[in-house]
Amino acid sequence: MLDFFTVATRVKKPGYTEIYPRFQVKPTEDLMIRGGDFYAVWVEDRGLWSTDEYDVVQLVDRELTKYAEEHKSEIDGNIKISYMWDAESGMIDAWHKFCQKQLRDSYHMLDEKLLFANDGTNKKDYASKRLSYPLEPGPCPAYEKIISTLYSEEERRKLEWAIGAIVTGDSKTIQKFIVLYGGPGTGKSTILNIIQELFDGYHSVFDAKALGSANAQFALEPFKKNPLVAIQHDGDLSKIEDNTRLNSVVSHEWMSVNEKHKAQYENRFVCFLFMGTNKPVKITDGKSGILRRLIDVTPSGNKIPVREYNKLMKQVQFELGPIAWHCKEVYLSDPGRYDEYMPTSMMSASNDFYNFMVDSYHIFKRDDGVSLKAAWEMYKNYVDEAKVPYPLSKMNFRSELMNYFREFNERFTTESGERARSYYSGFRTEKFESDDEKPVEESVTETKKDPEEIVIPDWLKMKTQESIFDKECADCPAQKATSKETPSRKWDDVKTTLSKLDTSKLHYVKVPDNHIVIDFDIRDYSGKKNFLKNLEAAREWPPTYAELSKSGEGIHLHYIYTGDVNKLSRIYDDDIEIKVFTGKSSLRRMLTKCNNLPIATISSGLPLKGDDKSLVNWDGIKNEKMLRTMIKRNLNKEYHAATKPSVDYIAKLLDDAYNSGIGYDVSDMKNEIFAFAAGSTNQADYCIKLTNKMKFKSEDPNPTIEAYKDELVFFDCEVFPNLFLVNWKVAGEGKPVVRMINPKPHEIEELLKFKLVGFNCRRYDNHMLYGCLLGYTNEQLYELSKKIVGAEKGGSNRAFFGEAYNLSYTDVYDFAAKKMSLKKWEIELNIGHKELGLPWDQPVPEEKWEEVAAYCDWDVLSTEKVFEHLKGDFTARQILADLAGGTVNDTTNSLTTKIVFGKERKPKLVYTDLATGEQIGGDGVAKPSKVLNAFPGYEFVFDENNKPHNMYRGTDIGFGGYIVSFPGIYITVALLDVNSLHPNSIRAMNCFGEYTKNFTDILDARVAIKHGDYETARKMLDGRLAPYLEDESTAKDLAQALKIAINSVYGLTAASFDNPFRDIRNKNNIVALRGALFMRTLQDEVESRGYQIVAIKTDSIKIANADKEIVDFCMQFAAKYGYKFDHEATYDRICQINDADYIAKYADPKWCESTYGYIPGDNAKAEKKGEFWTATGKQFQIPYVFKTLFSKEQIKFEDLCEAKEVKTAIYVDMNESLPEGEHDYHFVGKVGNFCPIKPGCGGGVLVRESKAKDGTTKYDSVTGTLKPDKTPYRWLEAEAVKILGKEADIDKSYYRTLADKAVDFISEYGDFERFVADEPYTGTPGVDFPPDDDDLPWYTEEELKEILAAQQEEQDDLFNKR
Repeated sequence: MLDFFTVATRVKKPGYTEIYPRFQVKPTEDLMIRGGDFYAVWVEDRGLWSTDEYDVVQLVDRELTKYAEEHKSEIDGNIKISYMWDAESGMIDAWHKFCQKQLRDSYHMLDEKLLFANDGTNKKDYASKRLSYPLEPGPCPAYEKIISTLYSEEERRKLEWAIGAIVTGDSKTIQKFIVLYGGPGTGKSTILNIIQELFDGYHSVFDAKALGSANAQFALEPFKKNPLVAIQHDGDLSKIEDNTRLNSVVSHEWMSVNEKHKAQYENRFVCFLFMGTNKPVKITDGKSGILRRLIDVTPSGNKIPVREYNKLMKQVQFELGPIAWHCKEVYLSDPGRYDEYMPTSMMSASNDFYNFMVDSYHIFKRDDGVSLKAAWEMYKNYVDEAKVPYPLSKMNFRSELMNYFREFNERFTTESGERARSYYSGFRTEKFESDDEKPVEESVTETKKDPEEIVIPDWLKMKTQESIFDKECADCPAQKATSKETPSRKWDDVKTTLSKLDTSKLHYVKVPDNHIVIDFDIRDYSGKKNFLKNLEAAREWPPTYAELSKSGEGIHLHYIYTGDVNKLSRIYDDDIEIKVFTGKSSLRRMLTKCNNLPIATISSGLPLKGDDKSLVNWDGIKNEKMLRTMIKRNLNKEYHAATKPSVDYIAKLLDDAYNSGIGYDVSDMKNEIFAFAAGSTNQADYCIKLTNKMKFKSEDPNPTIEAYKDELVFFDCEVFPNLFLVNWKVAGEGKPVVRMINPKPHEIEELLKFKLVGFNCRRYDNHMLYGCLLGYTNEQLYELSKKIVGAEKGGSNRAFFGEAYNLSYTDVYDFAAKKMSLKKWEIELNIGHKELGLPWDQPVPEEKWEEVAAYCDWDVLSTEKVFEHLKGDFTARQILADLAGGTVNDTTNSLTTKIVFGKERKPKLVYTDLATGEQIGGDGVAKPSKVLNAFPGYEFVFDENNKPHNMYRGTDIGFGGYIVSFPGIYITVALLDVNSLHPNSIRAMNCFGEYTKNFTDILDARVAIKHGDYETARKMLDGRLAPYLEDESTAKDLAQALKIAINSVYGLTAASFDNPFRDIRNKNNIVALRGALFMRTLQDEVESRGYQIVAIKTDSIKIANADKEIVDFCMQFAAKYGYKFDHEATYDRICQINDADYIAKYADPKWCESTYGYIPGDNAKAEKKGEFWTATGKQFQIPYVFKTLFSKEQIKFEDLCEAKEVKTAIYVDMNESLPEGEHDYHFVGKVGNFCPIKPGCGGGVLVRESKAKDGTTKYDSVTGTLKPDKTPYRWLEAEAVKILGKEADIDKSYYRTLADKAVDFISEYGDFERFVADEPYTGTPGVDFPPDDDDLPWYTEEELKEILAAQQEEQDDLFNKR
């Protein structure tokens, strides 16, 4: 029997004996109370504890029944058993009173020990459950496939280490938690689902956001059962208000717990947290508790096909025991592996200060210290450049910086003997290093594997052995380093020699003046020292004594120099320094490994310092690299011994470089120069101010590379972790494509001698070429590629090289007036469409290199074909470049800027207040206006959410053009279009001040050319246009060039980035706004005259029943505001569907001429081409629909093809012959051209890849590919249809359905058959269709008036209904 009650009897009335449970207030081992209520009861039959109160009821009632059976012969009269299950007996109430009032909390947390199916148990194990599988070794192939695909080796180890810690029980004391950080569908939920299966019953689901909230009172309730594992699949710790509670849970501290409807109690939770998230965890500072506890895990992004994935996940449930065993072994092999782990990638994603430290890492590490003044100046510069929204105050900055250094001293003596104030020393490099960046401890030849099989010469094979340096310099003065890693005393006071020191500890030694050290600190792309690169560089030097650096990655070569060491330059090459030890300088050293050669003598081959008095020779400095070298030499004080003259020299260098016109961008050196300037003993403020004025980039930081060969060469790059491919071909039919697989820098250098033409190359391929030119490895190029793709999606622009933009001759994407991807051009031009179905973030197997190369060939050929198609745009670019004095690789924006403003970069712009018409110049002086610029009643206001609005005449005009429509069917509709609305708004408001004339010259020249008035155009822009006006063809090219320039200007006035066209006072987009206010004003004027507006769209207006009177009025009204309307067309009838879409039939040109005195332009063109209908909107423009319903033209194959585009990837699921539920996905790409195919004819379902809420991959139908009943049509790529001759299998029911929808659109507003008939829509001659003379007697004048009145009433009713 349980020890907290006995079975008792009592007689309440004669003849009845009650058997009931008597609960005893005494110490108990079978019952636990927590929070003033029942917690758990021991169930002997199961050998487990139970937290189910109903088990108490059953156990107690069973004892009552047992007692009654055993004692019924001893009891006289009737027996009444007061069961707990019987609410009327009152026993359940007594039980609750017993637990809640009479007992005090006495409990032990349950299930703190993981029990497997093959484990025994007893009461003292405090277990309420056990796992369904045994812990035992065995194979787990399904798990192995999943984990190795979704996670890299290191990320996998983190997960398995954590799982193993739970299996062993150590997780209860480990103060870590796991965050799986990555995009949707990358495998976060997959591993979390496996963890849930592994610890079924021992896990709970928690709310990370609540843990990080200061107000979530019941945030700990999910932990009330004290799970060993807590999981959240889609958590959010990006906005932590208070991390105290989270830190306490992870640290297993005693906490006060609130459960709903229960008293507060104390508990210590033992769970290990796992959280999946798409957002970075907010790490507030360098000493954050989260920082020490978080282990971030990033999925690889690799994927498993859906069918295989589902199969593997089913198999995993049979491998749980071996998985747990494997993870246990991983953990036990290195339990302390993550004791010092730093989540650097998570910090970089959420902590601006950490990113500043990373940005300045090489400076802090090199100097192993920094003054507060220098660091503060560097930080201010970083905040400005990185646009940090909430920078630290100087006080908080001072405190936060301490987290990254070991020591802070108000006064400090540097290694060179200089005194500094407020100095940080002992840079904590470990905060930036991952586990694989630790110093080597074995022989280099044993631990450093060389992927490129660099041959290590015998003299550079180093190991732990007796040092020849220690022997040769035994008598040199030497001293131990302090805990701050600085000399312990002044050298004048040093009496010890090197022979007296343990040289394996950090120390300083005064070597002879002619003893020099070549220090190799070459870094990889991520900024880390790279042993292999240092080895490759060092082996080219004469053999001598060599040592490894303290980190094990750098190499030090020791020489005796026979010349004057004071004349040696301190820089040999990038990341290779010549260290000279004269005056107070000494060698900082810690012996790790060395070779056994004596110190050799060297007399030549080293660079010498320049003459202090020499001026900069710009004939010799022709590029950015040379400029960088000279700046570095000044930072090393090679030209001047003091800081101030060195800073002056750097300022002079940059000024002269800026004025010389060379292209450069050394912004990345700004922090280093700031730190150097702030280090001045007496002139720091002067040096800092001067540094703030330095020109760190040229006016045009993108220098054009001279091509030595005239041939145009089209090229394309493909980048993978193990493959860099550059394919190119000389322009011309039949010329072969050349493939460069993993090219060397000299091969790229040769390629650059051609005029290279790429597609979007300025923003991608050029930078790949430049990286290769600099000697980047495949892996570094891949990392660069990732950064550039990230920049294109809104990340940092620091991935781009300033010198790389103009490696190419021109960029097809950039000069194209119509912006589309290369794949969409392939479809539009019927070139054919190819995509590469290989993941770009995985190494390509060598047997697939040919496939990649063929794909790259295709893109090269496509680029050439698109270039040929856009020859007109390229000619326009050439003209713009000529007019601006630029190159064809300059952007349209930059060329237009030069044409309008010349060399002026900060023109005085004019701003117009459109409510009053008042104009203020950039100098603050009011300007007179020649046209009407006032729109009384206009207001720029903010709503309650602080959102701005342009309000006018009761209408929210918006920030673009004014758009309004009144859907319906109308007759005799005039379409009037403002000629160059935005450009004429700029002219009317004189936006560019004195430079507006240059812009209006461009505008007027284009109009003059359009009307054949070449003589007027020749005078524009001071005669610069004259060379292009010799004949009609060149004039047409010029007109196109000017149109492109004009269109770019409006975008620049409204741009968010700084440029000469942008007026910072322009908060309401006044260029577009002026046109919108005019159109809204015109709307009221037209309607007040009794005419019906059909639609207004930015710069055009459609007016129903439009006669000459209203057209003339609009023309005259526009002129008051500096605009001119073109009467583009008159439609006999129109069905306006919405703001943008309509279908219309042109009016008879003869009728137009008789009505207006002229034929509108589109009507004349329509008659000439024999085209009577026009449409906008996809529902009418689909060729099959338009030709079938309206134009009655013959249907061609191209009309039965549909281009589809998605943001992820399109697949064709060829599942027609497969069992239900199975799929066969064939990759197409982001863009494809398809034909609908009849069922049973070999088509597939068109799907797009997407992500489910749990992060798994799913496939949804591509928009517009389903039937009305939501079942899918079947599709094939159009190219395949043609090649296979399956034109007869095209499913035209798809297009017939679209045609039916178009009919329905029109039928909503009137009779479709009447609308498309050749006869007038209403059958009323003279009203809605021009009558013949013979038809006039049909109606009397009175009858005609009645018909007109009835039609007007019908239109009014329709309008009122709307």
